[in-house]
Order: sequence, then structure tokens, then C-alpha cells
Amino acid sequence: MKFPLAVSTPEQLALDPTALERLLELVTRHIAEGRYPGAQLAIARHGKLALTRTFGDARLDPTRVTATDDTLWLLYSNTKVLTACAVWVLADRGALSFTDTVAAHLPGFEANGKGEITIIQLLTHQAGCPNADMPAQAWDDHELLRKTVCEYTLEWAPGSRVHYHGRAAHWTAAAMIEAITKTDYRTFIREEIIAPLALGDDVFVGLPDAQHDRSVDMHEPGPDGRPIKRADETTAAFRRAGTPGGGGYATARGMAAFYQMLLNRGTLAGRRLLSPRTIAYVLRNYTGDRIDGYMGMPMHRGLGPHLRGTTDTIRGLGSLASPCAFGHGGVGSSYCWADPDSGVSFAYITNNRVPDPWHSQRMDRVSNAMHAAID
Repeated sequence: MKFPLAVSTPEQLALDPTALERLLELVTRHIAEGRYPGAQLAIARHGKLALTRTFGDARLDPTRVTATDDTLWLLYSNTKVLTACAVWVLADRGALSFTDTVAAHLPGFEANGKGEITIIQLLTHQAGCPNADMPAQAWDDHELLRKTVCEYTLEWAPGSRVHYHGRAAHWTAAAMIEAITKTDYRTFIREEIIAPLALGDDVFVGLPDAQHDRSVDMHEPGPDGRPIKRADETTAAFRRAGTPGGGGYATARGMAAFYQMLLNRGTLAGRRLLSPRTIAYVLRNYTGDRIDGYMGMPMHRGLGPHLRGTTDTIRGLGSLASPCAFGHGGVGSSYCWADPDSGVSFAYITNNRVPDPWHSQRMDRVSNAMHAAID
């Protein structure tokens, strides 16, 4: 499948080569320090790919495998935006309204006091069940998936707090997508989002067995600080599962292209996926400057991505970002974002899940280095 973005150069797209070299040097230094085995970044602007760069190793154990530009990286919660996009597509086609209750489209979800949760509250982390989860047995058991979601219980009244839902919100969205479409949510995402955008070789929610050799192993710092493999996330079953809140895989160029679609009001390389009005709607700030109880700061939630806003601090997007910049991160490892003011999209993905405070400090510096290169 031909990649949808034409290849250009940073200079042709008014990106400062000296500032970009500082960005590349920063990532190179992280690799040399053993902060993560490998990384990949991609930059796009105005519908063209300015730069793709791959560093280090995709795998360490049992043999070392060098990462390439075709390596697929675990997205963690960057996957949430892809799952949310499936909901956007359904709204764009008139199958739902964002102000609808989830239960209107997922009968049984009203159990345990959840009947008034709206789709807006679900996608902005206000549903009130942030710690609910899904057993691995449900990855391929769609009846169990639906039953588990419907049995979720509230921890507080929906809408009364903003608190990041690490898994529950997007498992709920997946069950709702399946109830509406009568299709596996992963199949719907692939056939109605990824394939129409010509990103079928670069973005996956549910990684086919034939693609597993392209994927990284995920790591975390061991007792001596060196990366060790995260066993639960390096299995064939996990890769196939494509969990909707954290199990997608992609290249950095694939995510940079996806965010170019959002910047171009729903169109990528002449292919329209969403209407401009839908894009504008989902990229509003629905939570204002309310504190996210999990993040400890305002997150300015849209219906999928979050926005920079004008508060002092923000996760991942870089403190220098335009207030309207938007994106999402993957726990301890990555961020993908776009800036409507400049037309730039940026994807930075690594294969080591590093805790705070280093991770957040690193992301601010990486994203700010990218912002400093924008002319």
C-alpha cells in the first residue's frame, strides 16, 4: 500500500534544520544513556512528510534486533484516539450523537446507575468508573466484553469529576461500536479508518500474526536501571488483541499522517474520512481548566485528544505549544500531536516504559525541541 504523504524535506517545509538537529541529538543521547533501547520519530507539515528517523533496537532478548523505519511500535494510550475516531465516524454518518447516552446504543449499560453517562462524558474521562478493567479472556470473547462493560460500577457521579480512565472508557466505546455496527471494533477501525486513509501498512489495532516480526518488544527499567522486557506485552496474544485503550501498533510516520488528517479537517491525500464540522466538534475543550484527578493538572479534554490550553503545565505536548495544539500520549513512552497554527504533526515513540518524573520532563524537552524548529 502506497503511503499517503508525499516525501519532502524540512527545509522545503520551513522547518529549521539546526533546531531539528538538536532534537535528534537529544534522542541519540537518550539511546546512548540506555534510557530506552529504541525510538522512532516522524514530522509532517501541510500534507507532506518532512522527516522520519529511527534509533536503536526494536528488541534485545533473546537476540538484538535493530529498529528500522518499518518497525511497528506499541502505542499504548495513543490507541485511544484511534478508537475515539471510530465513534467520530459513526457520529459523522448519523448513527449516534455525542450527546446521546451510551446506554441508548449499548442496552444493558444502564446497570449500576450508568444510564445517564453520555458519550461526551465517556470520551472526556468523566464517566465515573476510572478503575474498571477488562479480563484478558474478553479479548476475543465479545459477549464477555459486553457483559463486563455493562457490569461496571460507578466510583462517583458521572460528570462530577475529570479523572483519566486508563482502560474502562475505551472498552466501553469498543462495546458500543460493536453494538451499533455488529462488527468487531478492530475490524471496523481497520476497514473504516485505517484502510480508507491508505495507512494499512503503518497503523494497526489488532496486529495480524504476519506483522508480529515488525513489532518492538516493550521494556521497563530493571533494578539496575537497564531496560528489561515487559513479559505481558510481548506475547502474540497481546499483539493480536488490539486493546482499544492501549494495544495499537504503528510507525511514527503512520501516526504523523493520521494527525495530518485531523489538521486537514478530515481529509488525507484527497481522501475524506470525516467532515470539517465533526473535526471541529471533537477538538473542542470540553473540560476547561478543571483538574484531572489522575494527572494532577488540567488536561483540556477533547473527544479523544487533549489540548494544550493556556495553563502553566500540560502533559506531553510541550509547554511551548500553541494553545490549540492537541494530541495524546502512551504511558511512559510516547506522544503524538498536531499544531493547527503551524500545520505540523509530530510522532515520537519509544519502547521503554519509563516512570515520572523523568518521562514528563523528557517529553516536554522533546516536544519543545520540535516546536523550536517550526518557522
